[in-house]
Amino acid sequence: MAQAITTITFPDPALLEAVAPLPQGITAGLWDLRGDPEGVRAQDIDAVILPYLPGSGWQVLGTLPRLKLVQTQTTGYDGIAELVGPEVAIASAAGVHAAATAELAVGLVLASLRGIDQMVRDQANGVWNSVRRRSLADSRVLLVGVGGIGREIARRLAPFEIELVRVGHTARDDADGHVHGSQELEALAARCDVMIVVTPLNDSTHHLVNNRVLEAMPDGALLVNVARGGVVDSAALTAEVLAGRLKAALDVFDPEPLPDGHPLWQSEDVIISPHVGGNTTAFYPRVVKLLRSQLGLLAQGERPANLVQTGSFG
Repeated sequence: MAQAITTITFPDPALLEAVAPLPQGITAGLWDLRGDPEGVRAQDIDAVILPYLPGSGWQVLGTLPRLKLVQTQTTGYDGIAELVGPEVAIASAAGVHAAATAELAVGLVLASLRGIDQMVRDQANGVWNSVRRRSLADSRVLLVGVGGIGREIARRLAPFEIELVRVGHTARDDADGHVHGSQELEALAARCDVMIVVTPLNDSTHHLVNNRVLEAMPDGALLVNVARGGVVDSAALTAEVLAGRLKAALDVFDPEPLPDGHPLWQSEDVIISPHVGGNTTAFYPRVVKLLRSQLGLLAQGERPANLVQTGSFG
């Protein structure tokens, strides 16, 4: 049997209302991690549903004496383990953002390769600029990350008649073919037209796409990052883009948001989206469905889904 969870906080009343009615035995409070929780006492809180966007006050999680579970509304969970320690379980919202993030990844690839960003600039200036650009068809696409979002990206890329090469943490074969190990990334980068980064950020993936990997990419290749900014060496990528050697389409950056005055703001070789990969109309109904399921499991004393740190549920 899993650890008993009886008192859980929601970050806003709308989410609590959407998930209602709560299973028998579960008491809910409201807490956005600023100020004091409403409806419950801090010392009684077993589980916390985090706000969608990170805030500066999340260190308070480490002060909750009965905390057993943290539930994110995001696929990423970097930095949370450091706040709560190894004994607290962490559950991600894996699957909630997969379709939307995959949409954006493919959209950024198409927009950059086909020059849609330049077309918008030309339209604003009344310029008819018909040029031949790279097609996604017949391109060699390197997909770095083979989890849930990676699988959704691969599915959406299949009709585009590409050569897809997948990279995971370790080399293996699965139902969809071969997955290369991350130690092969530099060699594989030398033969890609497009690299899509969607791997989680952790100690082993921080700056996985480093200066050597970026330097290995062919002239004119495109890097798309819909993972976390820290997976890519931002300084090295900036240098390659400003030199005119690589193109980039970035939903994430390190630091984030992209600082005022950063040279990439003015580069015509980069598309910048403000970390909106999963932030679509698909998000809310899917996160509500996930939370209802999680609460049902907890009320029955069962192990929650999507555990990325098992804590006391191990």
